Amino acid sequence: YHFRLALDAGCNAYAAPLGFLEGGAAEFAGDIPLILKVNNHDSMAPDGKNPAPSVTASVKDALRLGCVAVGYTIYPGSAQFRKMYEDLAEITREAKDHGLAVVVWSYPRGEGLSKEGETGVDISAYAAQIAAQMGANIIKVKPPTAHVEQPDAKKVFEAEKIPVGTLAERIRHVVQSAFNGRRIVIFSGGAKGADEKIFEECKGIRDGGGFGSIIGRNSFQRKKPDALKFLDQVMKIYS
Repeated sequence: YHFRLALDAGCNAYAAPLGFLEGGAAEFAGDIPLILKVNNHDSMAPDGKNPAPSVTASVKDALRLGCVAVGYTIYPGSAQFRKMYEDLAEITREAKDHGLAVVVWSYPRGEGLSKEGETGVDISAYAAQIAAQMGANIIKVKPPTAHVEQPDAKKVFEAEKIPVGTLAERIRHVVQSAFNGRRIVIFSGGAKGADEKIFEECKGIRDGGGFGSIIGRNSFQRKKPDALKFLDQVMKIYS
């Protein structure tokens, strides 16, 4: 269903873990670009204060399934960052050796961050910068809020008069942090929510120079006609 929904809606790629792609790649490879998510975690056990996802697939799997890219999640701020970064470095080298792009989900979490700070504009920008420095071609972060978490960053934001009052301004700052727009920065669609709120968020991402959104639960948790209508509206906003 996910493959058909992505195709019927006109999505430009489909990202999923190994089992999902194995379930449909034989039928749909070549119809839509596929991105293999090579690390994951489940919701049976809580992440804890310092989460670290497990590597669950490989570049070899991505090549076998006809993927164009691999995806990997990092949690900047987690005490487990060294293992995540080292695994990502190895996966990135292998992927690029085989001509695959690298997509990094960069989601700040850890005992040193407040819950509000996980999506603060300074933290989101730093998360995008870290992913860019790790070699990501495409970076996915959450839409940033106006909260500034780090005291030192707050001084810089105030001294340099960096505007963060609107979502578009915050998106612009995050995109700038990823080599001034030389890396593709896209934003998460989040959990299923009110359509108008999501559409307004997409407009802010567009107006700030963001490259688009990954829309997962917000689409496939709807009945198909509703999902197609919803995705069509999102794409019209970005077009």
